[in-house]
Amino acid sequence: MPADAITLGGADLADPDTYLAGMPYDAFRTLRREAPVAWHPQVDKPRFWALTGYDEIYAVSRDSETWSSQATGVFLDVPAPEDSYQLALMILTMDPPRHTALRALVSRGFTPRHVARLGARTADMARAIVDDALAHGQCEFVDEVAGALPSYVIAELLGIPLEDGRRLYTLTDIMNTRPLHDPELVAAQMQMFEYAAELAARKRSEPGDDIATALLHAEVDGRRLTDLEFNLFFLLLINAGGDTTRNLVAAGTLALIEHPDQWRRLAADPSLMPTAVEEMLRWTSPVTVFSRTATRDTDVGGIRLREGERVAMFYPSANRDEKHFADPDRFDIGRMPNPHLAFGGGGTHFCLGASLARVEAAAIFRELITRTREIGLVGPVERVRSVLMNGIRSMPVQFTPAVVPA
Repeated sequence: MPADAITLGGADLADPDTYLAGMPYDAFRTLRREAPVAWHPQVDKPRFWALTGYDEIYAVSRDSETWSSQATGVFLDVPAPEDSYQLALMILTMDPPRHTALRALVSRGFTPRHVARLGARTADMARAIVDDALAHGQCEFVDEVAGALPSYVIAELLGIPLEDGRRLYTLTDIMNTRPLHDPELVAAQMQMFEYAAELAARKRSEPGDDIATALLHAEVDGRRLTDLEFNLFFLLLINAGGDTTRNLVAAGTLALIEHPDQWRRLAADPSLMPTAVEEMLRWTSPVTVFSRTATRDTDVGGIRLREGERVAMFYPSANRDEKHFADPDRFDIGRMPNPHLAFGGGGTHFCLGASLARVEAAAIFRELITRTREIGLVGPVERVRSVLMNGIRSMPVQFTPAVVPA
């Protein structure tokens, strides 16, 4: 049998400690070259096939008939039997046709009309957030800037007070960084579900023009969502809507700090903002990995996989694939074309909030490049200990304001 992914790449891709020093790009590069479909062992956990090539990840993402999200979930850890029922009710871990019906329902909150309406509010909120940061001269960027905006935008989407969005952001941070069954994680989950139950009761009696109302009052397959289904939808919206954008803005800012020539380039030509955001998405890959389970015997990248075997799609590796990106280890805010897979490889589970995340990121960076001459680190960058999310936990920065013409 060929060498496994850990032996070949020199990194355990299923160990959260691997990511504390940054994404293991050297391991990914070796695996793409030697074995883009590589067997990955785990101790006391089910093994999987690590997919590190763009083409392999793209193909699996677009074939929901062969590759199930529901069979064993989309996370590297296979759910325990007692957790399987709840996971089956989450849109992230559903397969068509149920997934298709529920996705259509949720997508009502992300129509061009809703996103356009949020655009103006997002710009105002971004301005206020940067106002506050500049007034202090320095800040903890992840919490006070990168995490603040998505928490406010999600609050707007759900029709809840902005301060509640910040509170929920704190709870999701606990849920994403504590071990399974940790008392703090369990307590945070309980608070989230209690809030969801209160919100559901309020929106049923007092409907609004928001996604929470849409979820509660619409029918799917002839029935409305149960309380548990709504709770899980609520959890996913808060989690996915906040984490992805926070990770993008924090890591995108770090990329600009580390590449001052690109900062100056963007400041000199703000029309580059759309391609800059796409390059930040490629460069940062806010989500590291999702998995799928084979529903039948099939081939991936010339390797025969059996029904029931699992694959793990490592998006940061796909986004540095030399076959699809010229000079992939160069950060280039003008890069075109840029067919990154930061929001997944397309298909049924393509990120619903992709357009909104782009709007949020552009709003923050527009404020930063016009109102600051420079952003510098004033302390160590601490990364999130996670296999799932490619994020920064702490990044203290200092601002040098732009010179305003008299």
